[in-house]
Amino acid sequence: MHEVTERTRHWLETVALLGKRPVVERRLSGGYRNENLLLACADGRRYVLRRYLGEARAEVEAALARRVRPVVPVAEVVAAEPGGSALLLEFVPGTAVEELLRELPSHDAESLGITAGRVLAAIGTIRFDRGGFFTDATLVPEPVAGTGDLPGWVRADPGWALTAADRDGLLAAAERGAPLIARIADESRLVHSDFNPKNLLAERSGDGWRVTVLDWEFAFSGSPLADLGNVLRFGDTPFTGGVLAGYGPLPGGWRETARALDLFALADLLTRAPQRPLADAIRTAVDRIVR
Repeated sequence: MHEVTERTRHWLETVALLGKRPVVERRLSGGYRNENLLLACADGRRYVLRRYLGEARAEVEAALARRVRPVVPVAEVVAAEPGGSALLLEFVPGTAVEELLRELPSHDAESLGITAGRVLAAIGTIRFDRGGFFTDATLVPEPVAGTGDLPGWVRADPGWALTAADRDGLLAAAERGAPLIARIADESRLVHSDFNPKNLLAERSGDGWRVTVLDWEFAFSGSPLADLGNVLRFGDTPFTGGVLAGYGPLPGGWRETARALDLFALADLLTRAPQRPLADAIRTAVDRIVR
């Protein structure tokens, strides 16, 4: 297992898998910040090892997975490495929705979106005592300074070469969105915060689909409209239309508020050096907002 550290290998074999000696089959597609490895054992069992290449979030993600598992399909947690640098999950069969959408006809993409929308709505039914971000396995949300000031957040120095028109357009959108953000400031429901085809697995189930939600590292307590902003970020598609239909009734003005909330995530992404293929998608989103 040359792909993992000696410490993680020892933890896997002696603690997480109780004597089993897994081998790495391949790297899996998924997040841009962390690494997911498919492991196989001699008994035929397969697992996913999620390695955190930046902030160690294994214990937080494990706690979140256990919290949401009764409500939405997620991978079952096997163990979290002490210190939070690795998480071992049961392997979930299926295909990344990102891959499926490259080939599915429009009516199937919409049907898949409807199932995903129902799952997203279920995520938003999980409530907390207050808004904020999860810093440890207790899942007690901690407020983050600056999240009440959308224009100030957007003014942060980007790691991208934005034009003056880009900056002005993003700031104008933030100023328009600030009053909308203030209206939902007291919301304290679970937000996945990266709900998109890259982080969804799907497989056929009878006449429909089963959708499993992956990668909870950015989850927080706030308004579920933030997840809808993520869904809308890259334009209208049959899948997006299905998500909205499956999600169910939405309040008046939801679209404008969702887009305003998504500016927090977009501005955060812009503080990092661009990496493809994410960079192309973010560039498209910026262009759409500026136009």
